Amino acid sequence: MNELQNLASTKKTTQVHRQASKQINFRVNEPDYLKLARSAQTLNLSVPAFVKKKAQGARLVAPKIAAQDAQNITHQLAKIGGNLNQLAHHANQGGQVDPQALRDLQNEVQRVWQQLT
Repeated sequence: MNELQNLASTKKTTQVHRQASKQINFRVNEPDYLKLARSAQTLNLSVPAFVKKKAQGARLVAPKIAAQDAQNITHQLAKIGGNLNQLAHHANQGGQVDPQALRDLQNEVQRVWQQLT
């Protein structure tokens, strides 16, 4: 059996095992699709995920923070965490931690906190 036939015979016997084995398809007009797409985007979901959750009766609440803002805050928190880790490492090695560095870090945390409230 050549390689192409072997590949074809393997494909026939391969089965996909999914948690949700049934698929539902339906069509909507353009205005309805745009409305669904806007709602899904607001919730940071794909259109199919949004429709599935709505069909299951899920109560969907819009996030309080936009996706881009959440990404920026996550980046800021990661930087703060790195700085805190460096200070903790220095202190654990017996070094003196500069009180101004701690105040700066505390101010940075306060600034991020204000973005969240």
